[in-house]
Amino acid sequence: MARNDGVDRTCARNMDVTDNDIGDAQAHNEREKEIYSNEDIIPERSSLNVHFKEPTGSYAEMFEQMKADNIISTRGLKADAVHFNEMVFDVNSAYFDNHGGYEYARQFYEEAYKSAVEIVGGEQYILSAVMHADEINRAMSEALGKDVFHYHLHVVYVPVVEKQILWSKRCKDEALRGTVKETIMQVSRSKKWLSKPAVDKDGKPILQVNGKPVLRKSYSVLQDDFFQHMRAAGYTDVERGERDSTEEHLTVTQFKVAKEKQRLEAVTAELNQKEAQLDDTTQAAEKKKQELKSLQAQTKAATGIAVTVQELESMGKKSFTGNIVLTPDECRTLKNYAVSSFAEKAEKLKYQQKYETAKKDAGVWKKRYEKLLEQAQPYLDAVKLAPERVRAFLNAVLTRGKEKQDIPQERGRKRKESTIDR
Repeated sequence: MARNDGVDRTCARNMDVTDNDIGDAQAHNEREKEIYSNEDIIPERSSLNVHFKEPTGSYAEMFEQMKADNIISTRGLKADAVHFNEMVFDVNSAYFDNHGGYEYARQFYEEAYKSAVEIVGGEQYILSAVMHADEINRAMSEALGKDVFHYHLHVVYVPVVEKQILWSKRCKDEALRGTVKETIMQVSRSKKWLSKPAVDKDGKPILQVNGKPVLRKSYSVLQDDFFQHMRAAGYTDVERGERDSTEEHLTVTQFKVAKEKQRLEAVTAELNQKEAQLDDTTQAAEKKKQELKSLQAQTKAATGIAVTVQELESMGKKSFTGNIVLTPDECRTLKNYAVSSFAEKAEKLKYQQKYETAKKDAGVWKKRYEKLLEQAQPYLDAVKLAPERVRAFLNAVLTRGKEKQDIPQERGRKRKESTIDR
């Protein structure tokens, strides 16, 4: 899987395919569907898909024929045992695009198929091997402005292991008992993909602290086998899939989901950056808007004051005697201003008196608080140094105080009872 770090890596993954799902796997691999949920598939390019082994019938029919021909055996298998496996071999799309595309991919996966034959244990156990050339890599296509296709190889096979059948103790010929009666290729997914002991450079097993061997997971073994085969074949410009990752064998759907998730993360990061820039711009615009609003309010207030002063200065006309004569409206306006001014002064004086009183009260309470704090300081210091001991001391004092209060009450009750008895 591509890591978006500029390194071309091989990737091989294996997955179980149940009997119920084998038909769907066949329809996908052999492009037998009319409509695909995978939007990356371009049906017009399906003719470019390359079969390195073409199926002779349906996958299920081929499996039954292999049983009939004794190529495989299902002896001893459980009813729900896995009969089919599928491997997908892959390198990131950029690798093939940089090497010319389709023809290079065809040659690469022709060699990868040889690796698959070795891993499976023989071509006779492979049902189908097809390179898909009809799936587009939308993320790269958008980035490069041209169609870039994601080439990969599907190999459907029957997982088998060699099993020796021994003569039982009931065999009449004692010499044959316990010896090999026959060797079969048993269908077994679990035994095919057992973890293998890890070895050092000298071929010796690597042991844990407790002496048990260190095991290599089947996923790691598959990655190593594919990578080493391709390196030996001359493809030295690719690296092995990332070691010590948490990845396991993924289905095709899971693999595509993972790749789309990477693409989504990149798009989301870009979108978040744009949103952050928009937020900054919006905040700056809002700040300017508030500044403008404040300026408008100040301008309006200043305009109102200027109008008021102008009105006052324009009021009245001199009479022949030199007195100022006001019109009824001017007199009413001047009177209203005077009343309003006196009311504001009275209100201001009232609040000034309240403020002075509150200030004086605050000073008194501040002194009381400081005195109380001074008296309680030893207790506060003791609580910081030994809170548990202080709490125990207070509980003891309070308990004794309560007992002293209860004693007079008890004595009074007894005297009262004594008086009644008499």
